[in-house]
Parts: sequence; structure tokens; C-alpha cells
Amino acid sequence: MTVIKDAAGRYFASFVVETTSEPLPETAAEVGIDLGLMHFAVLSDGRTIGNPRFLRRAAKKLRKAHKALSRTAKGSANRKKAVVKVARAHARVADARRDHHHKPSTAIIRDDQAVYVEDLAVNGLARTRLAKSVHDAGWSAFVGMLEYKAARYGRTFAKIDRWFPSSKLCSACGAVAASMPLSVRSWTCPCGAAYDRDVNAAINILAAGRADRRNACGDPVRPPLAVARVDEAGSHRGAA
Repeated sequence: MTVIKDAAGRYFASFVVETTSEPLPETAAEVGIDLGLMHFAVLSDGRTIGNPRFLRRAAKKLRKAHKALSRTAKGSANRKKAVVKVARAHARVADARRDHHHKPSTAIIRDDQAVYVEDLAVNGLARTRLAKSVHDAGWSAFVGMLEYKAARYGRTFAKIDRWFPSSKLCSACGAVAASMPLSVRSWTCPCGAAYDRDVNAAINILAAGRADRRNACGDPVRPPLAVARVDEAGSHRGAA
């Protein structure tokens, strides 16, 4: 066993134990998950997980702690205390985010036999103007929890190709919109189907995951995505 002290002055005991899988009773439910920033996650069955934005909520306290640190002299006792205060403030944010990830990931694995998520390019998004929000959401940690919990409890977990146009694809007729800006939160396909952007994406992720799972040989089983083109992305929420 190794005892570790972190920057916030907290002690942790680190040790390794051998465990066995603990399969849960099988269930017929399967779910696709669309991760986002307005909602942390939207599930294909309509469930939503809110995005608490822990880092933004704690921004004022963090800024105050960092300013207090900057006013201390290097090497002084006050600076050491200020460093610990800053570390504790960041640790509270990380702990709250981790707890937020654990609860819904456990519920999803408990309730669903198969879980499918989109393989997001988090590193790429972290270099955009959305970087702070992306880091605050912590998608990678959440997906990692789903993956290891699925393996432990006998569930199926899979990632869908990041280039799969889940948001632009009509889940009813298969038409693909020419474009789908982030500002478009709801849209209507020419076939007449109306969608919430995120729910539609989650439904498409579920369908793609099921198709790939049924394909034992590894060959594509989904129909070509460009079977139809939609000239307009659709109507904004609340548009007349």
C-alpha cells in the first residue's frame, strides 16, 4: 500500500486488489448517448443529464484564491498556505465533477444492456473557443467510467465513428442535412419529421451502434448516408 498526499493536503491510500466481474441481470433496454454542452448528455429514450458547469460556478472563488496567492512573497509561509488554498479550491471542483459523472454512469449501466456513445475529438475541441466549456464538462472521464463499468457488470459498450453525422441525419428517412450549425437546436426534415437536435443525434447513435454490433464480419452494414440531401438545416426552435 502506498500513502499519497496531494497538493490540497489530503491523504490517500493506494493499493491494488484482484476482483472478478459482477454481471448484472440482463435487460432489453439499449441506449445511445449524445454528449454536449447545453445538456451534458441526452439519451435516445429522451432522458437528459444537466451540465452543472462546476468550473464556471467556482470561477469567482478560484479567481480570488489565485489573486491572494499572487500577492504573497515567494518562499514565505503565507505563500505555502495560499498554494494549499488554491489546490483545495480546484480539488473541490474536480471532486464535484467526478461525483456528477459517477452517479449517471452507474444508473445508465444498471438500466441498459448496451450503451453507445460518439467518439468525440476532445483534443481538437479543446483548441477551439469552446475549450473551457469542454474541459469543464469532462466528457472523456465520463465515457471512461461507462466503459469500465460496462466491462465489470457484463454490459455492451461501443463508440461510434466520430465522423458519423448523427446530428445532421434524419432518423426517420435517412436524409442528411447539408449543414447543421450549433445554433440550430430543433429542425424539421422535408419528410415531415420534427426533431430536437440532441435527441435525434442520440437516436442515430443508438441505431449505428446496433448496426455495427450485428455486423459480425466487420463490413459496413449501414446504408450510405448520402441517400438524400437536405438543402436547408431546418427551422430554429420557436420559429414561426
